[in-house]
Amino acid sequence: MPITFQIVVCGSIVPDPLQTLEPVTGASGPALKNEMMLPAVLDPWASHALYEAAHLAAAHPGSKVWLASQGPKAKLQQVMMTVAQKVPFELAAIDGPASGFADSFATAAALAAAIEAIPGLDKSKLLVFGGWESASRGAGSTMQMVGERLGITEQFQGVDRIAVREDGCFEVLERVEGGRHQVSECTAPPAVLGWATGFLPEPRNNPQVGMANMKMIMPALMKAKAAPAADAALTFASVTLPKQQRETRIEKNMAPEEIAREIVAWIRED
Repeated sequence: MPITFQIVVCGSIVPDPLQTLEPVTGASGPALKNEMMLPAVLDPWASHALYEAAHLAAAHPGSKVWLASQGPKAKLQQVMMTVAQKVPFELAAIDGPASGFADSFATAAALAAAIEAIPGLDKSKLLVFGGWESASRGAGSTMQMVGERLGITEQFQGVDRIAVREDGCFEVLERVEGGRHQVSECTAPPAVLGWATGFLPEPRNNPQVGMANMKMIMPALMKAKAAPAADAALTFASVTLPKQQRETRIEKNMAPEEIAREIVAWIRED
């Protein structure tokens, strides 16, 4: 029998990384200055997961890909106009905050609920993809909590490659320290895979794929349910940019041994 998968990619929208991001504290808590005016993109880590999902689905005819994404409807529509031209997928949209200050616990709950609401979803064929250390809510916990809420205990993080065998078992390459990979085997879905950068290039824009996707994306955006409010008990003491400090001293005719001693002493101070 042919091997087929139902792949759901969890991907958030984030401000374009080329923009200057300035945190501010507003009436409803921390946010980014002029956040709604900033151009948005699909989180780069989630983008890799989406491309890998489409590649896997293409290699196994009959497989299907969904993109579960949370964000303000206007921003989601803006980003999907571009993402839709990359690979075929169906959108499971959630109308909610896309800020990096959103609680990952509440986000995981909303994503899990959206996945469970997908019509005809078969968990025996389900693979949940997402970014391992995403640019938004990069706590490294969202994907794990999504899997736990769905009852999926087979989880892999830092994934760079997945290879499916003829018997349906698949091999997973996970990043470990020292530029090495840990090789794991999973006998069958369901499983959660938090992707790193993978090995695939970004697909070229395909207007035909984009038009086919948009026919389903626009109705999905219209039907997007509002995400529940975040925990009111969650507070931030302060929100600031990392401090940049650089001290330069010009020395002439200084012996290498003396330079080395100063560097060692400076390291020991920290």
